[in-house]
Amino acid sequence: MLSFLALPVLNLNGPEYEARKNKPFVPPHVKIEDLNKAIPKHLFKPDTKRGMSYVVRDLGFSIGLLVLASRIDPLVASMNHRGEWTCFVLATVLWCLYWFFQSLVAAGIFCLGHEAGHGSLTRYRLLNDTIGFSLHSVLLIPYFSWKITHHAHHRATGSLENDENYVPKTRQRVGLPPASTARRTDYADIFEETPLFTLFRVFVMQAVGWWMYLSFNTLGSPKYPEWTTNHFQPSSPLFKDTQAHLVILSDCGVAAMAFILDCLCRQYTFYAIFKFYVVPYLLMNHWIVMFTFLHHSDPTIPHYRHSVWTKTRGALATVDRPLLGWMGRFFLHNISHDHVAHHLFLKVPFYNGPEVTRYIKAVLKDDYNYDSTNSFYALWRSFNECQFIEEDECIVFYKNRHGECARTVAQDLGSFQECSTRCSTSTESDDEPL
Repeated sequence: MLSFLALPVLNLNGPEYEARKNKPFVPPHVKIEDLNKAIPKHLFKPDTKRGMSYVVRDLGFSIGLLVLASRIDPLVASMNHRGEWTCFVLATVLWCLYWFFQSLVAAGIFCLGHEAGHGSLTRYRLLNDTIGFSLHSVLLIPYFSWKITHHAHHRATGSLENDENYVPKTRQRVGLPPASTARRTDYADIFEETPLFTLFRVFVMQAVGWWMYLSFNTLGSPKYPEWTTNHFQPSSPLFKDTQAHLVILSDCGVAAMAFILDCLCRQYTFYAIFKFYVVPYLLMNHWIVMFTFLHHSDPTIPHYRHSVWTKTRGALATVDRPLLGWMGRFFLHNISHDHVAHHLFLKVPFYNGPEVTRYIKAVLKDDYNYDSTNSFYALWRSFNECQFIEEDECIVFYKNRHGECARTVAQDLGSFQECSTRCSTSTESDDEPL
């Protein structure tokens, strides 16, 4: 990532991103039934055996990697005659390989739990929840609590009032004066920082952002009171009273895994558990934050206020990315490659995602969002350019540190933007349920 700091003059954006940026935005008018008709119905049906085979595969990978990792230190010790430096380099390389691939497998296990939460891993609800609860608990994730808020996110994706994740901060919320009076120094006072400090903030987000969201609703919806919202408290405003038992069950799953880890630390030492579990776990958090952030934080992708939002428009307000290439498809189960299809059709199993994407692209045409930009650069770009939005527009794009938009709404749609009053009084736009 430091290369991006050293070479700021290079245009590292993908051609799809540049094309979107240079094209004024017209909100999609495609109907969900038109997309539905274009997709063969067998692609909507989960295959229980196939879904379970992926669970067995990923758990097998994880256990196999643990077995191989347990042999690293004895292997290095047996090569003491080669010299300390050689042993150090060999141990470093082997442990880094283990951490990288184990973190990818763990992120893939999270994705399988995500599929179970949507009911698309198998045909049976109880089996889905049993598998999802077990997989997520092993990863210290409160399954049912997360499932509740994640479904709320899907019901309101792209809605500035009701979405649950990565809701942009407004001009007022970041402390800026109105656009009509703001000066360059006002933006500098709020956003100016050294590239190395920005890199440090990216590191913090990637390292602990997932737990900050679960514990404090960081980067979540601003409609909840600050410091009172988390995924572990049954009385949290995230949940209904009737869902309290599910939150408690989720907490029990996380607590059980924490107890197991404590027992393992006592038996094998904390250092051993740190190497085998904690490091890949932290890297897994990085992958989760990275792909979820990039799904919904992009300078060329809109957010909508109430009067112009529909479920279909919200579902299309995401972007597909080739995160990690073939490894992203294999280990992360198409989570980034086919995310648009996932938001349009929650019940489509992930292994049918590539085929569904091909069908919807033919219908959506320019309304389909893809970005071939290197995903690590895209993370850096979005972190820098997705700073805030305006309060008085109904279709908004992120503005950067200088108050500039990467994309604008088409001029003949100006009436969409003159709706600061209507946004708070209009009823929800009608649309087919997804």
